[in-house]
Amino acid sequence: MSGADRKEGEVRRMMEGPLPAVPADLGVRATAHGGRLLRRRRALRRTAWLLIVAAAVAFVVWATVNQPWVVPPSETTPPIEGF
Repeated sequence: MSGADRKEGEVRRMMEGPLPAVPADLGVRATAHGGRLLRRRRALRRTAWLLIVAAAVAFVVWATVNQPWVVPPSETTPPIEGF
């Protein structure tokens, strides 16, 4: 007997037997748990967007202050010619 046949047999025996008792408040608990998951996901998503916006603002402020696209002035003076 292969592994798939054995698993199928086990499932059939489980389905033929008595069904387990389901708690009366299972629906209420599942709804509450789902609500908590949604609130947590929403909070994480808002936090991620807040961090992305804060990083973008920090980058813009840094770029305007430091102006990395401007060539820095040379440290040494060029040689004087023509004297």
